[in-house]
Amino acid sequence: MSLEAVFLVALVLAFAWSIGAHYTGACMGMPFGSGSIKLVPALVLMAVLALLGAVFASHRVESTVGLSIIDASKVTVAAAIVIVVSAFLLTTVYTARKIPTSTIQILVFCVVGTALGAGISVHWLTILKLAIVWVIAPPIALGLGYLFTHGVDRIVGYRAGQQNVEARVLRTLSVILVSVGAAASFTMGANDVSNATGVFIMTHLFDVWVAGLIGGLGLLLGVLTWGKPLLKKVAFDIVHVDLSMASAAQLVQAVVVFLAVTFGFFTSMNQALVGAMMGAGIARGNGTIQWKAVANIVKGWIIAPISGIILAFLFAKLAELWFTL
Repeated sequence: MSLEAVFLVALVLAFAWSIGAHYTGACMGMPFGSGSIKLVPALVLMAVLALLGAVFASHRVESTVGLSIIDASKVTVAAAIVIVVSAFLLTTVYTARKIPTSTIQILVFCVVGTALGAGISVHWLTILKLAIVWVIAPPIALGLGYLFTHGVDRIVGYRAGQQNVEARVLRTLSVILVSVGAAASFTMGANDVSNATGVFIMTHLFDVWVAGLIGGLGLLLGVLTWGKPLLKKVAFDIVHVDLSMASAAQLVQAVVVFLAVTFGFFTSMNQALVGAMMGAGIARGNGTIQWKAVANIVKGWIIAPISGIILAFLFAKLAELWFTL
């Protein structure tokens, strides 16, 4: 393996580490914030399940990222380095500032920016299909969040605004919430590992199994070492949730994202969760939604793709000063 390839592997691990930390809030923020699970068990559970999702359920998405966004036959290790560096830097900045955004959109537009800078053809039809998934996922999650909130209420016998909730109901809701958080963690591994490891498929360094394992280990380390800051951010700055709302929203997130993954697409964990939480909030009354927080996150979603394509394009042009892409 060349020095360039070794450097790429190290970058991919670093990027996967950043992704793992970034999504702790989206997967286990509500179970932890509600007191349904303690900090260390929450991080360990998420880390292990994210690894399993990356290894066993990411293959179709890996192929989409690696083969269907740009002409993979023209992608060199140097171009792959530009993609990962650009996406890693942007994701890390958003994570450091505790702004939940879409690492998927960052990655895709870093790939496009690199391709435009390096003269590699872009498969715009794939971009269009991904964009459609990104656009429809949050509204679908919103509708399901509304329906699932009422459904969970009926199943466990919970009434909104109830003051003296039976201990049995609280225990049931806590178990449900931790379970759907675990499902979301597995789904995150399947959905997001290719953000870091899709370049392995582009450059034919590894197959989807090895790529998933390497990326999954990076996710695991990111969750365990830098996962705490975003745990509460997503859970309580957007909607004031009760256990029933939280369980419904987290379940919707896992369902929506996993459905996308099964068809070889990937969509934003954060966008799906925010959509589901808004639906849950509407089920409780519009006053529970913190619209300012939602607006700030939407700004991040707009800025991330634009910054991704610009930064990657500039890096690709700068890279031509040192080596041929």
